[in-house]
Amino acid sequence: MTTTAEIHDSIRAVQWQGDHLRLLDQRLLPGEERWIDCRDAAQVTQAIRDLAVRGAPAIGIAAAWGVAMAAQQGAALEPVLAMLRAARPTAVNLMWALDRMKQRIASGTDALLREAQAIQDEDLAANRHMGELGASLIAPGSGVLTHCNTGSLATAGYGTALGVIRAGVAAGRIARVYAGETRPWQQGARLTMWELVRDGIPAQLIADSAAAHLMKSGAVQWVIVGADRIAANGDTANKIGTYQLAIAAKYHGVKFMVVAPSSTVDMATGSGEEIEIELRDPAELLGTNGCRTVVEGAQAWNPVFDVAPAELIDALVTERGVIERPNGMAMQAMFGR
Repeated sequence: MTTTAEIHDSIRAVQWQGDHLRLLDQRLLPGEERWIDCRDAAQVTQAIRDLAVRGAPAIGIAAAWGVAMAAQQGAALEPVLAMLRAARPTAVNLMWALDRMKQRIASGTDALLREAQAIQDEDLAANRHMGELGASLIAPGSGVLTHCNTGSLATAGYGTALGVIRAGVAAGRIARVYAGETRPWQQGARLTMWELVRDGIPAQLIADSAAAHLMKSGAVQWVIVGADRIAANGDTANKIGTYQLAIAAKYHGVKFMVVAPSSTVDMATGSGEEIEIELRDPAELLGTNGCRTVVEGAQAWNPVFDVAPAELIDALVTERGVIERPNGMAMQAMFGR
């Protein structure tokens, strides 16, 4: 018998095929479901850099398979590790996964294949557990707002923040779901809404600029987001626009939840001030789908992440547990080495 949770969990966007990696090309959704077959680590690196695969956990998983594939092919692994590491600078999961793979190099190809599979399996299990933990914080009948895409497309499956939403809907705790469009790549509009519709979860899309007005209306009680890096004091880097949501939520008395696996926590980074914020091509802001929409000669500034300070976060949910109102002491107690 199919459970409600299984109905709301049907997508696997990163698939190892035994000798190559198959990725659902997220740049083309929702208009086209096209798969990319990556047959060497350079193609995996390009897919990460070009956002064909995105989301911090999914990037780490894809990179791990890239290393395993290179080992199968007899490639020199140190240059492969360096190439993959340089693909995206902000998401710490990429570095974490590559460090795990590096530790297994001496054990041979089979060990690297097992490690990549373990990274993927552990992420899925962590997401399901985080879904339960996060959903338990939400009062029945609540409305939630999410930002960017944190679902199966961004992870091994189920999702981080979207996993909490999946679990909350299945448990009857979440009655209303809103997704911000997430400019300029529109991950919320293109990807999150695609996942929610595909898995039968009713939701409404809003313009990013409508979020504060939505909060003022009383329709949402929680903002639920993912993370690309969490510093030792609880400061959290996530998709650009998260910081302003955290500020608006605090003003309107709306709770703010960050959901991410422990691999996203970087205890070597003291605070958000130390996190490198990736700047992408300004052209991404100046047009849509390759068609320029802004007057020639205009310039743009295109940071793709920002940092929400810990004092604006009500709950940090990882597979290790929940930290309410995170701070340095609480982070050290749960994640200190």
